[in-house]
Amino acid sequence: MDPSLAADRDRFPDLLRSVTEFAARELAAVDDRPVAGRGPAPAPEPLPDAGAGADGALERFAQRWAPGFSGSAGPRYLGFVTGGATPAAVAGDWLTAAYDQNGSSDIGSSAGALERETLTWLRELFGLGAAHSGAFVTGATVSNTVGLAVAREWLGERRGVSVSRDGVAALGPVTVLSGAPHSSIDKALSVLGMGRACLTRVPLLPGGREAVDVARLEQALDALDGAPAIVVANAGTVDTVDFDDLRAVAALKDRHDFWLHVDAAFGGFAALSPRHAHLTAGLDAADSVCVDLHKWLNVPYDAAVQFTRRQDLQVRVFHNASPYLGLPALPDPDFLHLTPENSRRVRALATWFSLTAYGRDGHRDIVERNAALAHRLGDRIAGTAYLRLLAPVRLNVVCFTFAGDTPADELRERVAAAARAVAASGEAFLTPTVHAGVPALRAAFSNWRTSEADTDRVFEAVVAATAPAT
Repeated sequence: MDPSLAADRDRFPDLLRSVTEFAARELAAVDDRPVAGRGPAPAPEPLPDAGAGADGALERFAQRWAPGFSGSAGPRYLGFVTGGATPAAVAGDWLTAAYDQNGSSDIGSSAGALERETLTWLRELFGLGAAHSGAFVTGATVSNTVGLAVAREWLGERRGVSVSRDGVAALGPVTVLSGAPHSSIDKALSVLGMGRACLTRVPLLPGGREAVDVARLEQALDALDGAPAIVVANAGTVDTVDFDDLRAVAALKDRHDFWLHVDAAFGGFAALSPRHAHLTAGLDAADSVCVDLHKWLNVPYDAAVQFTRRQDLQVRVFHNASPYLGLPALPDPDFLHLTPENSRRVRALATWFSLTAYGRDGHRDIVERNAALAHRLGDRIAGTAYLRLLAPVRLNVVCFTFAGDTPADELRERVAAAARAVAASGEAFLTPTVHAGVPALRAAFSNWRTSEADTDRVFEAVVAATAPAT
């Protein structure tokens, strides 16, 4: 055995204590460290021949790499939709690595049973009925891909072919309809061989909404003359957290033949809040659902779930038939038969820890506090003379731009410069976007640590980056 490895084995408990102390120092400072990494990354070094041991690796990481890591786990990182990691979720994630279980099957481990229990909790949390089964995956992109893969098999079933057996060429032309789909839908359609061009964007409701016009969606379905299709509905769009009317979309299934996939990557968590739960009404009618957990559930990257009513079709797509793996047995097949992965870490453990530690009430509190803080920031931005909201604050995202009439190219440059200035301040991190053709900034609240004081610091950083010179 390599001497460095042997030494680490003999002092493993001391090593874990060293890592714990280092991580504790980093987390204790996360509220005040620069939110975005600044300066160039270290120049690459050659692979060492002789190892430095785990202590040496920790020391080198602390010196070379840790200073440049972002404060994305902290309270003022409002770019993308990025949660932090609750203390219980960190504990569960560390134990996931310590136990190092392969969650692909139930052979010799109770990890699969823990994942099923966690999925049941999540299904209930989002208001999904027992007809939905699920699995953990890496993120919303893979969750959407799995859901659309099952939808693709359903299309084949409707046309008398098996895509999983005969290939996508046997399916023929495909129609996917959506109002404001996330870019991961395009990516999934490309990966699945249906092609990005099969996606037809249905007109949205007027007034800068990102919700689909259900009447126009029905017209698009009418035009198919009975041919089966896939409809992708949105429960929480990226820029303005708009929701399709899921009940109205699902009601169209009484007259039209389509698979309903709902992308509820972070909007699904609205179901936890009595004030916002109406936004997810109708989610249970979906044939497949995507929810991302490393967003608003605040578990470490990477973790998401997918749910579907047609586990039989999911197994048909993803089963891995081999004598040493066994055959899929419904209704509780091994997870290797449900997703693109065979070997897989037990992502469910961090979620199980967080749900057990804080329960429904604790996670409802995170959702409601974040929504209140988004409204607080939105109100302060609306109160300035030089910024304006591009949409009402519906849940947890504030989408805004400069006030006045500015040519698009100039506005795009001003927005980009403002985003850079906010990041360079070290106080906050926001991401740019384009909403309804207008360049804008967006602040997404999804971190359990964020407070009113943090929100006010974000506002002051925005003011410093955007206020006219006097």
